[in-house]
Amino acid sequence: MREANENSRTREENVAPPSIKLKSFESFPNYARALLYTPCRLLDRVPARSSDEIELVDIKKRSQHEMKKTLTWWDLIWFGIGSVIGSGIFVLTGFEVRNSVGPAVVISFLVSGISAMLSVFCYTEFAVEIPVAGGSFAYLRIELGEFVAFIASGNIILEYVVAGAAVSRSWTSYFATLCNQRSDKFVIIAHFLAHDYNKLDPIAVFVLAVTFSFAVFSTKGSSRLNYITSIIHVIVLLFIIVAGLSKADAENYSDFTPRGVRGIFSSAAVLFFAYVGFDAVSTMAEETKNPGKDIPIGLIGSMTLTTFIYCMMGVTLCLMQKYSDVDENAAYSVAFEAVGMKWAKYIVAFGALKGMTSVLLVGAVGQARYLTHIARTNLLPSWLAKVNEKTKTPVNATIVMFIATAIVAFFTSLDVLANLLSISTLFLFSLVALALLVRRYCVRGVTSRFDVMKFLGFLFLILAASIGCSIYWSQTTTGWIGYAILVPIWFVGTFGIWFFVPLAKKPMVWGVPLVPFLPSASIGINIFLLGTLDKASFKRFGVWTAILVVYYLFVGVHASYDIAKAQREKEKLDTKIESKMDEENGVSLVTESNTKNENHT
Repeated sequence: MREANENSRTREENVAPPSIKLKSFESFPNYARALLYTPCRLLDRVPARSSDEIELVDIKKRSQHEMKKTLTWWDLIWFGIGSVIGSGIFVLTGFEVRNSVGPAVVISFLVSGISAMLSVFCYTEFAVEIPVAGGSFAYLRIELGEFVAFIASGNIILEYVVAGAAVSRSWTSYFATLCNQRSDKFVIIAHFLAHDYNKLDPIAVFVLAVTFSFAVFSTKGSSRLNYITSIIHVIVLLFIIVAGLSKADAENYSDFTPRGVRGIFSSAAVLFFAYVGFDAVSTMAEETKNPGKDIPIGLIGSMTLTTFIYCMMGVTLCLMQKYSDVDENAAYSVAFEAVGMKWAKYIVAFGALKGMTSVLLVGAVGQARYLTHIARTNLLPSWLAKVNEKTKTPVNATIVMFIATAIVAFFTSLDVLANLLSISTLFLFSLVALALLVRRYCVRGVTSRFDVMKFLGFLFLILAASIGCSIYWSQTTTGWIGYAILVPIWFVGTFGIWFFVPLAKKPMVWGVPLVPFLPSASIGINIFLLGTLDKASFKRFGVWTAILVVYYLFVGVHASYDIAKAQREKEKLDTKIESKMDEENGVSLVTESNTKNENHT
């Protein structure tokens, strides 16, 4: 009997919940009527917030099958290293050293590394308490509402598409170096296309196809392949540092900051791209055996090691070669050739290819899980949410993300991709830090209205000071008066939350230390780095965000409204059924009691 009950329970878990019909899209008249009620539906859905229980239970059921829990902290550390150390260090370092920052690139890496580490802490608390495939989309949906989560999720998708495209194009450059050719040898020039989109890269598309294939078939298999390639990659990085420092020339460090402090911070914003990818680890929380232990070790451990390696790599490059002579596309390979170690450039190119392959593999795994969880909420087509019964992976979402990434990689140059990626990432990480403050200090049913008003007031000071510093930096080449005013305002806002607003929620398993100072610092530094990016990046970011808003107005809000309405009706029906059953049980209990009394008499 016990085995039969367990088999029955297993069948119930594997059977998908009944699909909810989206009435707004059943016919054209229905859709036209829905558009007329768009303002009312926006008022209903924009502030709507999910809950931990809904994301952990109800939303997961819409994938039909559970993802398999196979990952440990060891897997997550190597996923973290594999997802981060790729084209950012091997390609963007050369470009920034030569054109923006010089030998002070080590400080740029340290600044962007601190910003990334602050974001890692914020992500870790969410991933431990809400271990679902949606990552930051799920966290923002719970704390900041559906609309903010959707806009952020669109930028998450853009981030992954752009990252995959950038890394795959870098893969082609280093492959050409390994073949003893120019870094752009295998790129096809299409003169009839626009300047930044006319360098076609078919090899990048092929590499993406191979890595996405691994992501389709097995998460554990992808993990094993990843940490094997990542271990080899770390060995190559250590070789670059040791061998490169043996050819160090202190004269190359004589002009440490050729572009001044402004060059350091503008370069830090672009080099933040080199740290992008660790958030993919948070999307694997659903497949982690012990999230409370494994996720903090995996995320924090991998980010610490990555920051140290990046700083040492920057120092090594600038000691080997004068910053003005550094090659923009294949910096380390050319640097070894310049110091008489031509044979070493092949090892460097091989290591770079290994590292970038890991980044592509982890990105393929992570981005599909983001798309899966967004589709679970019906903001995207529900067929993207399905988890394959045999492979236990989201096959549909993986294929769609491959197609999008391949198209961008085929046409778009690396400098366009790098700037666009940094702005999306910094925006997203700022929102996650903000969501953590809301989670700790603004809990429904716990925080009083007066405390909410105090919290919002102090939060406004933090955001205003951060944005003010960013604008002041972008508009003023010299001066410190603005910072002397704005930084104390930021401190007052942060201290005010800590001292005057009572903590409404404590983490159950693992929590971010130094709250609210750590997430507030994350907000400040991320917004400040946003102000160092170029105007073209903001224009592209604005266009993409506008597209997301239009999609939400015409599709997303109506799908979400239909789902919420159907859910409310179901809850009312369940309440009626339970009430009726209670009444019937009450009658039967009274009858049984009377019978017993009669028998006793």
